[in-house]
Amino acid sequence: MSGPPGTTCTPKLAFAVDPSKAPDNQTVPLHNRWHPEIPVASKQKTGQIFRVECIEWTGGQIKNDDSAEDMKNIDLSKPHFLSGPIRITDEQEQPAMPGDILVVDICDIGLLEGYEWGFTGIFDKENGGGFLTEHFPKACKAIWDLEGIYATSRHIPGVKFPGLIHPGLIGTAPSHELLKIWNTRERELVESEDSCTLAKHLHARPLACLPEPTNALLGALDSSHPDFDRIAAEAARTIPGRENGGNCDIKNLTKGCRIYFPVFVEGALLSMGDIHFSQGDGEVSFCGAIEISGRIDLKCDIIRGGMKQYMDPVGPSELNVNPIFEVSPMDGSRWFSEWLVFEGLSIDENGKQHFMDASIAYKRAVLNCINYLSKFGYSKEQVYLLLSCCPCEGRIAGIVDVPNACATLAIPTAIFDQDVRPQKGGIPPSGVRLVQRGQLPQCT
Repeated sequence: MSGPPGTTCTPKLAFAVDPSKAPDNQTVPLHNRWHPEIPVASKQKTGQIFRVECIEWTGGQIKNDDSAEDMKNIDLSKPHFLSGPIRITDEQEQPAMPGDILVVDICDIGLLEGYEWGFTGIFDKENGGGFLTEHFPKACKAIWDLEGIYATSRHIPGVKFPGLIHPGLIGTAPSHELLKIWNTRERELVESEDSCTLAKHLHARPLACLPEPTNALLGALDSSHPDFDRIAAEAARTIPGRENGGNCDIKNLTKGCRIYFPVFVEGALLSMGDIHFSQGDGEVSFCGAIEISGRIDLKCDIIRGGMKQYMDPVGPSELNVNPIFEVSPMDGSRWFSEWLVFEGLSIDENGKQHFMDASIAYKRAVLNCINYLSKFGYSKEQVYLLLSCCPCEGRIAGIVDVPNACATLAIPTAIFDQDVRPQKGGIPPSGVRLVQRGQLPQCT
């Protein structure tokens, strides 16, 4: 859709939400599972710019207050709450078809009016945990005030940074065949006694979140429908990213980005949610971005037969492909010129050597950064939350030099109101009083 020269194209509202209402009480029903039979909520054509509104991923379970009890007691069988599915057709009303590529341009993304705040949290050890649960077993949270492009927090004072707003979750619907592949391989993982290396060295969250009918929302398909119980029992949880995209938590999927999604069902059935005002690479505290309710303006196109041309499968099925994206010219890595970088190797906290384990290496880099920044007046919990949501950059630096994988975590020094670089004067520099940086809501 285009307007006369010099005018702005107004997005067409395709999906509206009201964050003040419960997820199961929205005018247009939400969904919190993946399944090809979830009914279409909106129909859009290629070339149109349309707007999708989304509630924050917990559906209002976390409040803007100074208590972490809500973070401790969150019901994780409910999220994520997604807006969609959106059926995409071309201008001749021919739908996207399996084997096509759905091209999605993120034209704009922002906050919903009246909801200019967000939260970052640590889940309790007995209710979800996170990347560093052994070190941070208690539920905590930080509330962020969002003004323009900047985030500040009364719970982590002394830092201010711009947000690279993005959907943590966006993807197309799976086919029945792909859904079966997901459920089979994830169940095999859960039932396997020989679990992956990482699970043996982190607090054991579920190895995978298998289909769970309890609290399933299936859009306009309500519990009175004769197929509801079957679909709810088959539908995949939205927790991980998969071949369709989904909850990949890639902070670069921001305004100006173009994403190429594989299409598995007629119409593509695009859904999205879990909008983040800002996120660090890895989202390490698990509830680790600045979680918000927001809106996304999108424009789509279709590449007919594109999967066969551009997406070679890696796996036993032709469906084992993944999305591709182009980085936005507004990508946040260009915002900062000075970084402090922490290294980590695949050697755990007990001194045990692991063979080329990039997860252990990244864990060590994060711990090294937390230990360092806590010398500047912050609690370690505050730094853990900060690294989850500020625009820090994670990298795999080396993955071939046996036995150690090497990972790095880079944090922009300009986000602090003090110089956090090593100096001859020590910590703090001579003549400067070290300030303790506020109180963080935390459960016992």
